[in-house]
Amino acid sequence: MEISKRKKSYPVSSEFKEYLFKYGRHQETIPKIYSDLHRFNEAIQYESPDGSETNWQTVMYKPNEMAELRSRLTSIYVNLKMGGDAQKAKHLDVERIDFGVFGNSRPFRIRIINRYNDNFDHYYVKVADASRVYGLELEHILSPTRINYLVNGGTLIEEHIAGLPGNVFLKDLQKREDLHAVRVAKEFVKFNERCFVRLLGDMRSVNYVVDMTPDFEEVQYRVRPIDFDQQSYEGNRKIYLAQFFADNFPIVDMVMNLLNQETIEQYQKEERTLISRRYRSAERRVGELLDLMSKEQLSTPEKTKQLNQDLAEHYQTNIFKNADTMGKIVRTHIEYLLGLS
Repeated sequence: MEISKRKKSYPVSSEFKEYLFKYGRHQETIPKIYSDLHRFNEAIQYESPDGSETNWQTVMYKPNEMAELRSRLTSIYVNLKMGGDAQKAKHLDVERIDFGVFGNSRPFRIRIINRYNDNFDHYYVKVADASRVYGLELEHILSPTRINYLVNGGTLIEEHIAGLPGNVFLKDLQKREDLHAVRVAKEFVKFNERCFVRLLGDMRSVNYVVDMTPDFEEVQYRVRPIDFDQQSYEGNRKIYLAQFFADNFPIVDMVMNLLNQETIEQYQKEERTLISRRYRSAERRVGELLDLMSKEQLSTPEKTKQLNQDLAEHYQTNIFKNADTMGKIVRTHIEYLLGLS
């Protein structure tokens, strides 16, 4: 499947900004820092703790620039985590800045350290692309887990989402002695459904994490997306189904071997029911969001038309005939699958 390597970035509109402000997502106290972070004068390849190469570079700055960035970056962390109480930040410092040389977001990963106990945390600085922010907001409202992010101007701040990277999880899938294969298969079906309902695409294994929580008898699994660049952008329906990406085939094989069709449909129905309950509990907010999204051009006319036709053919329905924006397609698709229309 072909995915745009450099998708067009759409600015956050004034109306969307008002929505974000209303729900505490837009904060003018957040420094507009993304472009300033590009002023690094040296970069070295970042290796993972096991020595593997990554798509990240650790970047360095001149001392005077780093001094300026340090105060701004710690203040961002305080806003994101503590609501802006600067008195709580005196013991915090920036230990490392990494630059991601991949994808559309080209993010900076900021490592914040507590000087009292050497505990650390991360957050990300990205371009505030409107489709990406819509994706984050839909995730926050409709998914089982909340997500923490802030926007100011063209700068987007995202909290780190903890979990084992999907590609790492799948690499050692068959070697895991503690693996509960049926539960993994079940969660992948539900994750696949969550993404498809709200049309979040490009869920290759590098774009999600697996959160494993020990339970009183077995381990519980939760798959969470960490990349929202492809929120309703591409025209191919299959891009919104994680099952069609080659690097997910090991877990797809597990699903096909362990779950029959009736069970798969049961898990899909379970997930749609849960999404529907979240939708109804936040009906005013999600309604405002989809109203705004429906007015905006978040993809090319060609891709919008292609997805419209692809979904209409898939479901053998004409309900998408008036959906001339990606936002309208998302709303129609959610309402159709959840039985809300």
